[in-house]
Amino acid sequence: MNLIDRIVQFRAEIQAIRRDIHAHPELAYDEHRTGGKVAGLLAGWGIEVHRGLGGTGVVGVLRNGAGRRSIGLRADMDALPIAEANAFDHASKHAGRMHACGHDGHTAMLLAAAKYLAETRPFDGTVNFVFQPAEEGGAGAQRMIDDGLFERFPCDAVFGMHNWPGLAVGQFATTPGPMMASGNRFEITVTGRGAHAALPHLGVDPVFVAVQIAQGLQGIVTRNKKPIDAAVLSITIVKAGDAVNVVPDTAVIAGGVRTFDTAVTELVEQRMRRIAQLTAEAHGASAQVKFERYYPATINDPAQAAFAAQVLREMVGGQNVFADYEPTMGSEDFAFMLQARPGAYIFIGNGDGAHRLSGHGEGPCMLHNPSFDFNDELIPIGATFWVRLVEKFLAR
Repeated sequence: MNLIDRIVQFRAEIQAIRRDIHAHPELAYDEHRTGGKVAGLLAGWGIEVHRGLGGTGVVGVLRNGAGRRSIGLRADMDALPIAEANAFDHASKHAGRMHACGHDGHTAMLLAAAKYLAETRPFDGTVNFVFQPAEEGGAGAQRMIDDGLFERFPCDAVFGMHNWPGLAVGQFATTPGPMMASGNRFEITVTGRGAHAALPHLGVDPVFVAVQIAQGLQGIVTRNKKPIDAAVLSITIVKAGDAVNVVPDTAVIAGGVRTFDTAVTELVEQRMRRIAQLTAEAHGASAQVKFERYYPATINDPAQAAFAAQVLREMVGGQNVFADYEPTMGSEDFAFMLQARPGAYIFIGNGDGAHRLSGHGEGPCMLHNPSFDFNDELIPIGATFWVRLVEKFLAR
């Protein structure tokens, strides 16, 4: 593995920053302390700083030479509303929230790259360091775009990176085309007519109807879409009634839909509405369907994914780069940036959890788990990749 010696030298400094951010997690659009820390560090390194995009977002701009090309590098900053199970020194100091997805580490890797690039400037053009708020369901990427991100800070291409448990440290993965699925939410409210549970024939049971709808929805995935088109439809919420001897007036089922293709999402939504409404009607009830598309699929530009993969091969060797990685049904709002500009999303291996200090929780070191902790070994690895990517993209 060919790491940049200077970045290895100041790893401890960036690691301390990462652990400080981990100890003080902030939720979506509340990243005031984190954003302030990032902005102060960038400014101290001589990087032009802009704040306020997307509310609490930070953009650092570094220019060198006369080149007109530009590149965007994105890291997310927000934490999750999860109570941390770890008890090591840098565990969350705020009850009910923690960095359970490694955004503290993503921020640290990009800060390390920014520090090195500001010291050495081995490129010709402009680097935009994008520190984004509210990735966890808040669509912070879209908010930054709406606030003029790419008009104010033009990017010929934009890249994002996420730690990935299960991939070994020193391994990377990307793929041309779909990398992560779209995120969609639905809620179906069935309205019937309440009655005594001993006299159900005098009412219209919405619970019975909701069960029929739930069963019917599974047929969308198994019988309506093409078998080769990926889709997941999960019912995760069922709510109805308050007493065992009362047929309630309403019942609610809700959940999520994940796909890689907008046409498949549209098919699922259309069939969901028809199944819910007609099933309810058949039983004398009614159904209201709410379907929200909150994140599109994360789709890599093939040329930029190939470019990133080649940079990685030169850095860690071809055996450690999976350039045609199996897409995941998780979702990511970097998708909005990839809709606006060509680019690619990359996974960096976070290992299996053996890096965690004593005092960690008993759970696995998996994303969105209360026992998770970012692997600090990744700081010089990820930062070196960012630097090599900039050097190649903005070559003199």
